[in-house]
Amino acid sequence: MTAYTERASGSPIADFVSEHAQVMSIAVFFIACLLFFSAMTDTFLTFGNILNVVRQAAPILIVAVAMTLVIITGGIDLSVGSQVALVNAVAAILLAIGYPWPLVLAGMIGFGALLGIAQGWFIAYQGIPAFIVTLAGLSILRGFALWLTQGYSIPIKDAPGFFWLGRGELFSIPVPALIAVLVAVIGYIIIAYTKYGRQVVAVGSNLEAARRVGMPAKWIVASVYMVSGIACAVAGLLIAARLGSGSSNAAVGFELQVIAAVVLGGTSLMGGRGSILGTVLGTLTIAVIGNGLILMHISPFFTQIVTGAIILVAIWLNTKIFTTNFRFGAKTR
Repeated sequence: MTAYTERASGSPIADFVSEHAQVMSIAVFFIACLLFFSAMTDTFLTFGNILNVVRQAAPILIVAVAMTLVIITGGIDLSVGSQVALVNAVAAILLAIGYPWPLVLAGMIGFGALLGIAQGWFIAYQGIPAFIVTLAGLSILRGFALWLTQGYSIPIKDAPGFFWLGRGELFSIPVPALIAVLVAVIGYIIIAYTKYGRQVVAVGSNLEAARRVGMPAKWIVASVYMVSGIACAVAGLLIAARLGSGSSNAAVGFELQVIAAVVLGGTSLMGGRGSILGTVLGTLTIAVIGNGLILMHISPFFTQIVTGAIILVAIWLNTKIFTTNFRFGAKTR
């Protein structure tokens, strides 16, 4: 017996709502957060604060777009924060020695790709679960960063072009935000319109079926971790450029923010389904919550509790919406 699903309603509007229910729900939640913090503090919607929010959210969004591809394949990358810290530290050391910043920029992107593909090789070709490989990477890479810096912050001097990447503005918009938007657009195009994007979704839906129809399934799995490594390198460089230094303590807890943003945006942890638009909204929601709580003068020790609780409730509501939508919006023959 063959089972398949089809939409119960023939209405285009109902089909659109059914297909985009989770993205719409996070959009509503995001708007609710904006309204709430706008009402609670006068400084939240000021131009300066909005620029601050998007500047700080940019590294998270860049890595979250790559993490969306990883999670769509059914994997996860817990090492992204450590990769960001290692690239951040190594870049600062090289710049402090006197290497030209464009050379360091290119070298660190290549270094990030190498870190990512190394982990991807263990996951795709050696069959070790992504959770284990990237958990080990989380410890190993952070350890290397600590060893290289001996726990100290490495100041960067005389690199105005490099600093512009983290601190500059173009048409009054922070450069990191523009880079993040570009990355998100590229991610959307890849998922929606390219053969590679369709292969990523297919592998996440059923890896064995994808392999049997001739897709390079193992390479697809390995490649998304390489993309993640490149995104981490870009994020690490932007953080170094904004702060003017590199540190092994950079991006602590970064992986949790990234994964939360992706899942909050509707990407399934089971693989096979994801949305770049949802990831963008999830990232902005995380950034707005953190910024809004600070402006409300809530204790920083309590902020993490509130943020975590809001994320948990939002994801739970997203899951309930998806389950209800699937149950009533489709039928099985």
